[in-house]
Parts: sequence; C-alpha cells; structure tokens
Amino acid sequence: MGTAITLDLADDLPPAALHELADDVFAWMREVDARFSTYQPDSEVCRFDRGQVLLSEASAELRFVLEACADLWGATDGFFDAYATGRLDPSGFVKGWAAQVASDRLLAAGAPNHCVNAGGDLRVRGLSPAGEPWRIGIQHPWDAMATCLVLAGTDLAVATSGVYERGRHVLDPRRGAPASGLRSVTVVGTDLGVADAYATAALAMGATGLGWLNGLDGHTHAVVTDDARQYHSAGLPLTD
Repeated sequence: MGTAITLDLADDLPPAALHELADDVFAWMREVDARFSTYQPDSEVCRFDRGQVLLSEASAELRFVLEACADLWGATDGFFDAYATGRLDPSGFVKGWAAQVASDRLLAAGAPNHCVNAGGDLRVRGLSPAGEPWRIGIQHPWDAMATCLVLAGTDLAVATSGVYERGRHVLDPRRGAPASGLRSVTVVGTDLGVADAYATAALAMGATGLGWLNGLDGHTHAVVTDDARQYHSAGLPLTD
C-alpha cells in the first residue's frame, strides 16, 4: 500500500513465539497488499475495478471492504468516497482495517500487549515494553522532527490524515478537487479502519470537518488547520 509497517510486541514470550507472531502479522499485511494495492495492476482490487472480477467472484475480504466503504460513504455524507479519484481506491479504509485485523489476531493469539503501526496509523493494546501505557506522538504538520501532541493509552486506534507528506492527495468528492482548510486530522477510537476513514473524510470536508468531528460518538480528535490553528476534543487521551 506504499507505506511502512512496524510491529512492537511487548509480551514476555519465548523468542520463537514472538518471531512466529511477527511472521503472521507481516504475512497478513503482504496478503492485504497483494489484494488491495492500487499500484499493482494484477491486484484483486484493480482487476475488480476493470471489471475483470465480478462481485460474485470476489474474495470475502474484498466484499467486506466494499460493504464497509459503502457504509462509511453514508456515515460521512459522501465525503469518504472510495471512488473519489474516478477509480476504486479503498486505501483510506484498508490500511487501518488491515492493522486492526492484525491487532485482533495478536490479541486472540495471546499477545495482548502490542503496537501495530501502519504508516503512522496505530493500534495499541495493553502496555509498552516499559510496562506503561503506550505513548503516541502526533507529527507536527510543519516540522517532521517534532510532535504537536502526545497521546497515551492501553486500548487506542489512532489514525491521522494530513497533507504534509503526500501533499493534497485527499479530494473533496463534491468539488472533484484537492481538499483544503485542514492540514492534519487525527481521529482516536477503538477500530482503526473506521478511525482511518473518518480522518480522511474530515480532511476532505475542509473547515466544516471540525463541526462534523465534534458530533462523532465514541471518537475523539485533534485538528490542525491550514493557518496553524489547533483544536482537539475534550476527551482526547493526552499525556500529562
């Protein structure tokens, strides 16, 4: 998916068990990349977009993602749109969803203390190797070596959508043009796929995304605007 995946396992398990868990996570991520990459013309999502794979022939994973994207389109009033670029690109959900599935599998396998990082979107559970809640720095939109906020928690899905690395790659689907007004949107919840999609949708909304984020149940957020104003919801899990 054109991004880096990192994994931090903090459970006191035998090295062989930890290596097996890590291998399973990266095998899953490679499977997701092969199926959903928009950069590989032979991926299932690209072949489906070209009409070479019918919905009835699609994998269970692709059908799930298409249904989730349709639900998120409705939940965001159309601002999360997997077809915003004119072709099918569910990456704004898939990256977070894949990391969420990896985290769920680690939990089920007896590794409740971990951090899965998919290109800056993180699913953390339990405690860090230091035996403390995980600390998550939100990159400063204008200084790659600094953070603008630091979060902490033991069960968090943290997704950030911004323009400072890939430029204005998120489109406002109503105008068909790059979104503007917001420089960075971070959404915190318990499902990383949903948080990822919500962050993308709010960025696409521009300034009106602030009001929309304030109305989201079960999620908190932090926003930096194009003119460097910073807002965050009262319940955001900030460190002291």
